[in-house]
Amino acid sequence: MKEKRKSKAGLVSLICLFIIAVLGVFFYCYLLSFSKNSNLGEGLAPVERKEALAGEAINILLMGVDIGNPNNKNEPKRTDSIILINYDQINEQLNIVSIPRDTLVTINGKSQKINAAHAIGGPEYLIKQVEKLLNIDINYYGKVDYNGFRNIIDSIGGIDMEITRNMNYDDASQDLHIHFKKGETVHLDGKKAEEFFRWRKNNDGTGLVEGDLGRIENQQIFINKVIDKFKSPAIIPRLPSIMATLPKYAETNMRPEEIIKYAYNFLKVNKEKMNITTLKGESKYIGGVSYFIYDEKANRDLLLALQEVPGSSNENSMDKSNIKVHILNGTNITGLAGNLSSEVKKKGYSNVTTGNGEKTAKSKIIVSGIDKKFIPLIKRDFHINNVEIDNSRNGDISITVLIGENFNK
Repeated sequence: MKEKRKSKAGLVSLICLFIIAVLGVFFYCYLLSFSKNSNLGEGLAPVERKEALAGEAINILLMGVDIGNPNNKNEPKRTDSIILINYDQINEQLNIVSIPRDTLVTINGKSQKINAAHAIGGPEYLIKQVEKLLNIDINYYGKVDYNGFRNIIDSIGGIDMEITRNMNYDDASQDLHIHFKKGETVHLDGKKAEEFFRWRKNNDGTGLVEGDLGRIENQQIFINKVIDKFKSPAIIPRLPSIMATLPKYAETNMRPEEIIKYAYNFLKVNKEKMNITTLKGESKYIGGVSYFIYDEKANRDLLLALQEVPGSSNENSMDKSNIKVHILNGTNITGLAGNLSSEVKKKGYSNVTTGNGEKTAKSKIIVSGIDKKFIPLIKRDFHINNVEIDNSRNGDISITVLIGENFNK
């Protein structure tokens, strides 16, 4: 009987995947209108895509922006939710990492919460902060506001949620009214889902002891429910609605075919190979402001998983001490070459020289005499994705780095 049930479940899954693949053709047509219909990024320069090499892990940064100033729709918006999706293509593993919005970072030389990055410089600024924080490359991003969130959840038909706490909160200025009773099972449509997603305290001051960290726990429960919905046959009749909704309310630098490809791949990942987590750290008041202090040591295992180059377990076979590294500063900011030199020396590059180079907007690495399989490691070590290979210098084993204005300072 068990074998029959397994084969039946497997057959249903295969049918679902087949239908999704077929509908992908129609999905493609809808998604072609992403750039035309999206209005979330007006006035901002497009964010550069970072192509992943074959077998390299894919990192997608999802950002949900808040409503901003209800009286001024053009005012820059902060991010209310920041989620990193890390996909190991070779081992078919998925890490979904929530980044607390109060995480302390340095933006333009000032201490800020990471959720301010988007308000200051749009998606590009937030991407740079996450790349610097976790020492990874972000390949793509996706962004929605709460209006988009509501419509997308409606398009999948909502989800059923067991309520584990009494939730009673009202904010007339945002037209936000949250009322759920502990013990209820509630069907969350888009509006109700937003209320559940945003709640962290009640009108009387009670609520989540850990504030935003507790709210992230609720959000992860919600994300799990959404994943389950997408993996079930119930999503199939909803696909046309999803296809019609996404282009209207989402902003992304992914191509339509990439969205289809990775959505399909994510659906195939077993729950056992899916890790949903939150960055570790502690909440702390600094200068009267509450911050989340990211703890790099406490996140060591997660960082190893994010930074690992899949299929390159022998990456340590690259003898960094034997490589000539020349770092040139192509900006007006002093000290960048020296700072990068100090950093990479700690990573094993002992033969490093620095100097000034021609002024340039984009950072670049020129590699000579080094196996291509080590390029992802070099990109990660130097925080630069623009890599050229020059093997015209016979016998030369070198890395030349030109720091441009876009370097993650």
